[in-house]
Amino acid sequence: MPVKLVVFDMAGTTVRDENKVTQTFRSAFQEYGYHIPDEVINPFMGYKKIAAITRILHLYEADSAKITAELIDQIHKTFVRLMIDYYQTADFLEALPHAEATLLTLKKAGVKVAINTGFSRDIALVIINRLAWQEKDVFDFLICSDEVTEGRPDPAMINQLMLQAGIADPDEVAKVGDTAVDIREGQNAGCKYVIAVTTGAFSHAELVPYHPTHIIDDIADVITIVL
Repeated sequence: MPVKLVVFDMAGTTVRDENKVTQTFRSAFQEYGYHIPDEVINPFMGYKKIAAITRILHLYEADSAKITAELIDQIHKTFVRLMIDYYQTADFLEALPHAEATLLTLKKAGVKVAINTGFSRDIALVIINRLAWQEKDVFDFLICSDEVTEGRPDPAMINQLMLQAGIADPDEVAKVGDTAVDIREGQNAGCKYVIAVTTGAFSHAELVPYHPTHIIDDIADVITIVL
């Protein structure tokens, strides 16, 4: 059964990250007195950001009574502010090599292309506007973690994209991402292909234990797999 929809992650998969998301997480936590090393934050890349903040707090705050909804919301708002400031002003913001060409090739072949992300929509739109992706018409659908009840690894975002694309069978869907939670999201959705890329937070060796259908170093290889 041919693939009719390919769902791509954003930071680390189609957009160059340069570890800025991890750095921004670290800065947001520091504003509230928490000093979290990168190696603790990195495994949570790809998660809905509020969920990631909550889980990290439970690792670092011994007094669970301090982990309130207000604290989580404050850290998240700080993260969003810092992330938007960065993406609005960064001199260096670009798509990863071959990303735009890959998305356009799939669209030309009649495959629907979607972007999904653990970012909230306000952050995602800043990136899309800076890269002029709407003007370039590189994707058909966009969904963000704040637009569904459950973020990754729950398949809610992919399920919603399937509805928008008029696709009922996940065997007609491929998921592409750079993190463990991307892989698990695709697997939980039942996607035909769950393709991991090594351009983001996880190395080839770190991706292997999660058993994606494919691990690739160049996003252009999605074309060979899908078409």
